[in-house]
Amino acid sequence: MKRLLPRRLAGQMALLLGLALLVAQLVNFALILNERQKLSLARNEGPSITRFAGVAADLFPAPPEFHAPILSDNSHRGARFTMAANSGIADTERDADIEAELAEALSDARFAPLAVRAAKGAGAKGMPDNWTKGRPGAANRMPADMEILRLAVQGPDHQWLTAYMRTPPREPWLSTRLVVATLVLYLIVLGASAWIAARIARPLRDLTHAAERFQGRADPVVVEPSGPDDIRLAIEAFNAMNQRVVSLIDEKDHMLGAIGHDLRTPLASLRIRVESMEPEEEREAAIAKIAELTAMLEDILVLARSGRAREEQRKMDITALVEAIGNDYQERNLPVSIIPSDRHVLEVQPTLLRRALCNLIDNAIAYGGSAALAVARVAGGIDIRVSDNGPGIPAKDLQRVLQPFQRLEGSRNRATGGSGLGLAIAQSIAESHGGRLSLSPHDPAGLVAAIFLPG
Repeated sequence: MKRLLPRRLAGQMALLLGLALLVAQLVNFALILNERQKLSLARNEGPSITRFAGVAADLFPAPPEFHAPILSDNSHRGARFTMAANSGIADTERDADIEAELAEALSDARFAPLAVRAAKGAGAKGMPDNWTKGRPGAANRMPADMEILRLAVQGPDHQWLTAYMRTPPREPWLSTRLVVATLVLYLIVLGASAWIAARIARPLRDLTHAAERFQGRADPVVVEPSGPDDIRLAIEAFNAMNQRVVSLIDEKDHMLGAIGHDLRTPLASLRIRVESMEPEEEREAAIAKIAELTAMLEDILVLARSGRAREEQRKMDITALVEAIGNDYQERNLPVSIIPSDRHVLEVQPTLLRRALCNLIDNAIAYGGSAALAVARVAGGIDIRVSDNGPGIPAKDLQRVLQPFQRLEGSRNRATGGSGLGLAIAQSIAESHGGRLSLSPHDPAGLVAAIFLPG
């Protein structure tokens, strides 16, 4: 059942309103059709029934010698009245609704017959012979949709007064017009409901897109409040929350900057003091530890600040930047190769992107023995790929190593595995550009680290 429902709010609202309106319109159509049929019956047959009841109320109480004149006087204007021993209406032709109307009209005329019968037919069906007597072919010239109403009552003398009366034809397109009117009304109301649903869903969609774009690494995306008041309030609350998040990140950056400054000074002073320490082997070990602490501090500060870097973005040839970095490594006689690639120009933060690529290249050299650099166009942007032929990373650890301070090598020695911040920094820098860092196995062996940049 869930698969049949639209996934978006506007679609679900339109479907719900459409179904509710459909049921309401069908019920309304049935009620209107029934009432219109009753109205048509009252308008078409009502005057004839009332006229017949008046004639019956005058005829039966009158002396027999006045019966013929009364019948003759009323047999005009599309009506013929006759007296006979039977009604001329078979049981199979009787119409219970018309008979009920006739009985009520006779009661209003204060006449109580022994029996009542009524029938209705189209064209010349059931027409008396004297109706067209002397007019050859008159029956054939009568409109096919003209209806003849036959009414009969049995008086106290057991004689039947029967009337043949023309009635206006019923509306020929009543059901069709009602169907069309119902459909038009349904489409109008459904269209208005769909417009309202779309108006409600549009600001929610904008809010969702803004939340997806904002990751706390750039200025907040401000959504223009629109829609109903409750949705406007939600958007305003979202904008205020974004601003608070940015303020907290700025406060964190200032705090980390102050901590970094306060730690660098005593570390530098400590190194100066250690350089005069004896014996020499202990001095070198102490200096190495201080250098390790300083490098780790720098990595932590870079990771903390990469999300809110103040470096301006500018257009650069990404392929040229990658080739320049690779050439720097080659000049230091490090095993880095550059795969020729097409030119791709994007807006980036060059210093940060260089730092991310250097981290990936250093990892590839340290763990894979070499690094190969390439730039490739992919759907939605470009990939900067750094691949090696080393042992790679088990599939279960590919996501774990992207977290800060996560290392496959169990010791905390920087000589055997670094601080565990290189990949985390590269990932943070990629995300600050709106991209991502992904790790995947390299065929036939090794690892491919790819920075995706949209554009």
